[in-house]
Amino acid sequence: MPTITIITVSYCSEKTIESTIKSVISQDYPFIEYIIVDGDSNDKTLEITTKYIGNISKQISEPDKGIYDAMNKGIALATGDIIGILNSDDVFASNTIISEIVSIFTNNAKVDAVYGNITYFKENVVRKPTRQWITKPYYSKFFDDGEVPPHPSLFVKKSVYDTIGSYFPDFKISSDYEFMLRAFKVHNFKPYYLNKFIVNMRVGGESTKSIKNVLIGNKEVRIAWKMNNIKPPIRFWFLRIAKKILQFEKLSIIIWPERF
Repeated sequence: MPTITIITVSYCSEKTIESTIKSVISQDYPFIEYIIVDGDSNDKTLEITTKYIGNISKQISEPDKGIYDAMNKGIALATGDIIGILNSDDVFASNTIISEIVSIFTNNAKVDAVYGNITYFKENVVRKPTRQWITKPYYSKFFDDGEVPPHPSLFVKKSVYDTIGSYFPDFKISSDYEFMLRAFKVHNFKPYYLNKFIVNMRVGGESTKSIKNVLIGNKEVRIAWKMNNIKPPIRFWFLRIAKKILQFEKLSIIIWPERF
């Protein structure tokens, strides 16, 4: 069976990282390499991770140049066949989801990546999602139509990173977008859509926490197309905005494991 590497990037995450760790170590899939990349936290984050050191394969804590630099460090340390990134304020939607994802890779040799849906929630009120991101299967005009796989739900074969590289560290917000654009649209790696909720995220991510960050994110998206020598169609920006608005209208109650 393939080994899957889960990377958690953290910085001063004492309020949330324990639930993240628990959602990883409670997975029913046995072959998990768990890596924590901490940005030299000065709160109780490392005190908490030490409690679970027996469940953590590798951990580093040192200053970094931002979240994408930290992700790249985790990818460089990874030895698994498949790599997923679970940030320190996110949790998996169920304790079987990794098994389901791995089975897709093992049963479909041509699949290079798997992605699915995500739910956003406030603080610890997981039963009251504020927003859902329900995506769709990948197709040739996916990015042109303003679509993008939810990066927190993305699992990628390590061979993809080995072939095209990892994340552009100079971006503040949209390097994950650029990576997926490069991997799927430019290099034609084959993603598979799993129509399930994969990750539950706390609201307040960098891309949406302020108008300034929204503008920065859109600027980086524009640069992402340019640096890959492609140009989005005129409809792209209108559809991108419309799809963000629609995510807030697709809300439902989710089932949450009580022990997290």
